[in-house]
Amino acid sequence: MKLFDYLQKYDYEQLLFCQDRESGLKAIIAIHDTTLGPALGGTRMWTYDSEEDAIIDALRLARGMTYKAAAAGLNLGGGKTVIIGDPRKDKNEAMFRAFGRFIQGLNGRYITAEDVGTTVEDMDIIHQETRYVTGVSPAFGSSGNPSPVTAYGVYVGMKAAAKKAFGNDSLSGKTVAVQGVGSVAYELCKYLHKEGAKLIVTDINQENLDRAVRDFGAEAVSPDKIYDVECDIFSPCALGAIINDETIDRLKCQVVAGSANNQLKEERHGDILQEKGIVYAPDYVINAGGLINVADELLGYNRDRAMKKVEGIYDNIMKVFEIAERDNIPTYKAADRMAEERIATLRQSRSMFLQNERHTLNMTHHN
Repeated sequence: MKLFDYLQKYDYEQLLFCQDRESGLKAIIAIHDTTLGPALGGTRMWTYDSEEDAIIDALRLARGMTYKAAAAGLNLGGGKTVIIGDPRKDKNEAMFRAFGRFIQGLNGRYITAEDVGTTVEDMDIIHQETRYVTGVSPAFGSSGNPSPVTAYGVYVGMKAAAKKAFGNDSLSGKTVAVQGVGSVAYELCKYLHKEGAKLIVTDINQENLDRAVRDFGAEAVSPDKIYDVECDIFSPCALGAIINDETIDRLKCQVVAGSANNQLKEERHGDILQEKGIVYAPDYVINAGGLINVADELLGYNRDRAMKKVEGIYDNIMKVFEIAERDNIPTYKAADRMAEERIATLRQSRSMFLQNERHTLNMTHHN
């Protein structure tokens, strides 16, 4: 892998390798862009097939966080950590404390949080060595479980998508097919049920399915059948890459809006959704509630303030639709453009500021 070629291609700032022999720590921190503020992104622990796979995952995820934070209107950049190891058997206190010291050494350039394979308890251990960590226990001033906040963001984003597709944002009487009813989607179903939407749900976990049927009067279908149901809105809330060559022609909806990450298997699937006239609410814009929530911890967590910011996802989704219309591009490209325009504007104003500073210094020197 030609590392510097890859870093230059997507304009990464920094890639760090952290190891601690005693505890077995092997961590890779990728910092993509800090134009808007310090890089924030979770720590993933995973058994990678190779070190190269781990590096690529860290880089890809860090870049995704830059776009997510920029599109959410946060003053944060994008970063990510991957720890190579089995989260079920390789964890120990010394590992996370050593990792916390590496983060502290970056002096605020990178802030971490939990991710796949790590927990609140792990963040508490990291917190013993650095304050640059979010998603710790509420006892340390954290926001606690982010699922209800993420769900609220998806709900308001879905309303914005409904407005685009149907002319008004009411979800009353609309049929919503929800793929996966785990912690985020269950909370989303609460909001939808309360507004009077009809729910069709699926999940590979029977307990999750039974709970949604019992609590919301939802209709249950098998996991493979969810793509074929007649509905107004298809809401992917489980795995990524579910909009693909096998599923895309089966969809019978006018809107795709859900909490899952990386919903499009390939970018061209976003083009096909547009050709079919299906309104797509880009995943990293609509599911940014969790990030907005942990970002509020950096100010001293205030639930009402965080929820108010999450409400802004409605406007962010509407802005994506405006850019898509303005530039005649699919919404997934419009989301990227919205994030890129925000970063470019700040870079420009920063560069103007520095030029003015230099000019002032030169004038002072000549006088």
